[in-house]
Amino acid sequence: MPTWERSSFLSRWALYISMLLLAVIMLFPFVYILAVSLSSYADVAGGRLIIFPLHPTLEAYQWILKGGTVVQGLLVSITVTLLGTAISMLLTTTMAYGLSRKNVIGSKVLLWMVLLAMLLAPTMITRYLVVRELHLIDTIWALVIPSAVAPFNLIVMRQFFMALPQELMESAKMDGANDLRTFWSIVLPLSKAPLAAISLFYAVGQWNSFFDAVLFINNAQLYPITIVMRQIILQGTIPADTGVVTDVAPPDITIQMAVVVITIIPILIVYPFLQKHFAKGVLTGAIKG
Repeated sequence: MPTWERSSFLSRWALYISMLLLAVIMLFPFVYILAVSLSSYADVAGGRLIIFPLHPTLEAYQWILKGGTVVQGLLVSITVTLLGTAISMLLTTTMAYGLSRKNVIGSKVLLWMVLLAMLLAPTMITRYLVVRELHLIDTIWALVIPSAVAPFNLIVMRQFFMALPQELMESAKMDGANDLRTFWSIVLPLSKAPLAAISLFYAVGQWNSFFDAVLFINNAQLYPITIVMRQIILQGTIPADTGVVTDVAPPDITIQMAVVVITIIPILIVYPFLQKHFAKGVLTGAIKG
């Protein structure tokens, strides 16, 4: 084997081994959390757990379903994620389309306002005062409206819309289509990749939203899963005043890890379906324009 081929072969295998080790390091915490959630407390406390549960059991998940608090938090998070993503995509796509048209009056001023909103984020006190004045405290809308439009996502969508062939828009107008018809029948079908990527951004952000609930929600019945998980993991208790009566002891490590697994499963399920559009959508919207 020539020297250059041997060097290339060794470099390639060194890269493979490095990537494999990196993957193992990154996946080990998730595997360990799953193993703890499926193990008995005696095995975990006795240090008899490495990766695979010695005595697999679903007791932790049964406790979660029996208590009802985690289920309630999941329902709140699912509602906020679906509602918030739908509203965010509606506002983002329509505003991005309007800003991408050259004949819209005041589009440059609005674009500068979007850029300023991205550079000068509102403070915590400002956000709270605005939400309070809108009478949204202790409502689902407090978790949806303040973060409805992300300036970065709006700019990415605008850049993609600007990169679409203008001939299609002109042809649609010649056929008698108005802007709404053009947007619905031509622009959106051609924008599946960025729509999938931005939808994933919004959905993950809504699902993982934590600080908004801390600021705006006092009613424990409206706690999303992130707040419930925090109280179970850090405080070892379930949220009070949820209307759920349970005589189960405070959560142990297996129940805490089971809550973590349940929290990350929805995103792991959704992501593979959108992954093929993810990189393409972001790069296309960011580079062209």
